[in-house]
Amino acid sequence: MENQTIISVRGLTKKFGDFTAVDGVSFDVNQAEIFGFLGPNGSGKTTTIRMMLGLLQPTEGQVELLGIDIGREARKIRNRIGYMSQRFSLYNDLTVLQNLQFYGAAYSLPRSLIHTRIGDALEMSGLVGKTQVKTRDLSGGWRQRLALAVAILHRPEVIFLDEPTSGVDPVSRRAFWDLLYQLVNENITIFVTTHYMDEAEHCQRLAFILDGHIIAYGSPAEIKARTFQNNILEIAPKHPKKLINALQKEAQTGNLPIDAVELYGAFVHVFSDDSKIEKKVMRFLKKEKITFDQMTMIEPSLEDVFIESVRKTNNENQNQDGDDHR
Repeated sequence: MENQTIISVRGLTKKFGDFTAVDGVSFDVNQAEIFGFLGPNGSGKTTTIRMMLGLLQPTEGQVELLGIDIGREARKIRNRIGYMSQRFSLYNDLTVLQNLQFYGAAYSLPRSLIHTRIGDALEMSGLVGKTQVKTRDLSGGWRQRLALAVAILHRPEVIFLDEPTSGVDPVSRRAFWDLLYQLVNENITIFVTTHYMDEAEHCQRLAFILDGHIIAYGSPAEIKARTFQNNILEIAPKHPKKLINALQKEAQTGNLPIDAVELYGAFVHVFSDDSKIEKKVMRFLKKEKITFDQMTMIEPSLEDVFIESVRKTNNENQNQDGDDHR
């Protein structure tokens, strides 16, 4: 069953009048993997996931989920999938236990199974001691766990999570991902949308979406290798803005082989395909008497990859627009 395709998306497109929210998206998701669907807010993530679930009719394209054509027979997969939305579809006036009992009945679970399934869900999510707590009194992290418990109550084969950690503290986010690993070990496939680039490192494979287009696709290692020929030069300068301006100016004159310069917190990242970029930047900074605390070559993060992918996509679009106007 390893590497068996569970979800196949081909040419998925959604138009709202003259606006194209999703444009020709294609990708595959394998069994028992965490597949990340990443992009900024408004990039088309939620529209795509709603079409995949059969909640929104695509303008063009096809989604096959668990061997079923969603466009024709979406109802057949309803009891085989779980869905956790951004807003955690829970009833605030009900207790943790009452929410689970309600959704157990909504999933048409037999009475003989509901007690056992609820017990399993409570244990998995760590909610055993909170069954009588009203949902509105739970913190964001515990509400998140309850929403996941609800989503897996009927033992789905695939779980769709739409921005599940948005607005949740870092500790709760880490604990939540531990739960996802546990589900994957039980042969469950997870499709998760997020705009947190650090979470993408937890995914076996992923796709970056921007303005409705897939701009990168594969495992984190594969995407990094395709995006960067070399590592990134990281500099901790005394005056970041001064350093960025100086490097950009020198790059524009062609004296430094730099593709881009970006600010990352207190650090400046220099993107270049030149294997000797560190020595060349070092000579330039000494000549200009620009001081810094440290300089080192680092492996690119997925945030670096996303920024570089966006830059390349924008450059390609600008070049295409230029060609169209000739």
